[in-house]
This record gives sequence, C-alpha cells and structure tokens, in this order.
Amino acid sequence: MSSNSDDRQKVAHIIKTALTVLAGSTGLVLGIVMLAQFAVGSYFGKNSKDDPTLSSTATVERLKPVGEVTVDPNAPALVAAAASVPDAIPAAGGATGDAGQTTYNTVCVACHSVGAAGAPKTGDKGAWAPRIAQGNDTLYASALKGKGVMPAKGGNPGLSDDVVKAAVDYLVAQAK
Repeated sequence: MSSNSDDRQKVAHIIKTALTVLAGSTGLVLGIVMLAQFAVGSYFGKNSKDDPTLSSTATVERLKPVGEVTVDPNAPALVAAAASVPDAIPAAGGATGDAGQTTYNTVCVACHSVGAAGAPKTGDKGAWAPRIAQGNDTLYASALKGKGVMPAKGGNPGLSDDVVKAAVDYLVAQAK
C-alpha cells in the first residue's frame, strides 16, 4: 500500500507543479499582452489617438511659450547703470527722479519689463490701476518687504528705502 500512497503523492505533486507552471505562464502571457496594448495605446479598448488631451492642438497649447523676452539693442547697458545707482541717490532729503529710474533700470526691469512671475508690466495701466488705488504706502510696503515671489527691495537689500520708494514712484508714473 505504501507504493500506491507514494504514487498518489507523486501524481498530486506533478499536478500541483503543472498547475503552478500553467498559472504562472498564463499570468506572464497576460502581462506581456497588456504591456503591449498599453505601449501601443489601446489598453482595454481605449485608443490614445481618440483622447482629446493628446491631440495636436492640445499638445501645442501645452507647449506654447509662457512669455517672451525681447532685448532692445538701444537700451543702456545695465552694468553701467548699476554702477551709477549710488551717484543718483541724494546725500540728504528725498530721492530724486533719477534715482527711481536708475533703480528701476538696474533692479526692477528684470521682472517688470516682461511681467515675470506675475509682476505687473511697466506702463500697463490695467494691471497697475488696482495697485495704485491701494495707495503709495501699500505699494511702498510691498516693494520694501516683498510680496508674493518678489523679494524685499527687488532682491537688492543694499538699496535704501528712499531709493526703493523712488523706483515705485517711477513705476507708478509710467502707468498713469
């Protein structure tokens, strides 16, 4: 009887092994088929060419430029203007108009000329009107302390408060 019992165990083992191999190979084949369907874009009957988010128009829209940088060949060199900022600042009293324009040309122009990171563009009356309506003190505070992604003093902590205010006055004047 022990040989019958051993034979049955061997047969049961062979059947279990065969079923395991069959299940594993079936899973592998299904995995390969699903991967191939996914790769060609027809996973579960859905074709990517029918997906409106993958159309040529949608792709062009996603890849369009977010801004444009133009360089004025007639603009003064920023390096020369940056060197003149301290000379334009009066020793005593309020800042001059020259200090405001010079500070704008050396610090503020980088963002406000192109509207980088949502900065209102220089001279854009529509963008500046609600800001101007808040009053100079609010504008000065934003420029001095920073607002949103704009750093305090436009990222130049060496500027005096008067020069930053003069730059704000210059920007406001451009939008009126």
